[in-house]
Order: sequence, then C-alpha cells, then structure tokens
Amino acid sequence: QVQLVESGGGLVQAGGSLRLSCAASGRTFRSYTMAWFRQAPEKEREIVASITWSGGNTYYSDSVKGRFTISRDNAKNTVYLQMNSLNPADTAVYYCAARVSSRVRVRPDEYDTWGQGTQVTVSS
Repeated sequence: QVQLVESGGGLVQAGGSLRLSCAASGRTFRSYTMAWFRQAPEKEREIVASITWSGGNTYYSDSVKGRFTISRDNAKNTVYLQMNSLNPADTAVYYCAARVSSRVRVRPDEYDTWGQGTQVTVSS
C-alpha cells in the first residue's frame, strides 16, 4: 500500500497555471494506476485525469482536455498534474488517488488509496 501526499495548490488568477504534485511512498509505485480527482463545495468528487503505471495510457475529463496534462516519474514516485488556462470553474480541492491496476480508471470507488487533498482557487 502506498501513501500519497499532494502539493502545489494555491490561488491563481484566471488564465494562469499551476502544477500539482503527488508524492507516493512505497516500493510498488510502478504497479499503480494514478489519478487526480477534484471536489468543489456541495458537488460530488469527479475525475480529472488518470494515467497507467507505464504512462502509456491516459484519460482526461472533457472539462479539462486540452488544458491539463497528467504525467508521472516512476523513478521519483511522483505523479503530476499540469494545469493551464485555469478558470474559476476549476476551483476545488484536488485529490491524488491510486490503485493497483493495468488500465485507467475513472470512478472514485475504483480507488483505494487517497491523499489528503490540496486546494486550488482560481479568481476571476
């Protein structure tokens, strides 16, 4: 089982960029499909992006496609979310998630390991 710690959130103006990082402990990081979810106040947690252990397969929600990029560095046990062209609708707590898998997964109930979350606030 890995443990996940997110960082990189903050306050940014609309049109700006942020890069989130999720550092994982544990020696089996390479076995895990990783994902970023987000949850805005009074809304359900939703998938943002997912990436397989090799990085060969990725998934993006329609709302972030073309603006966000998920990537991973298995040597550093870290997954990243580069967020560009941010807008106020992107404001949420962003969570890193993991599960042992060979394919991308998009539902929160498919993941068994979660980070504590990092706040992203986009001002207009």
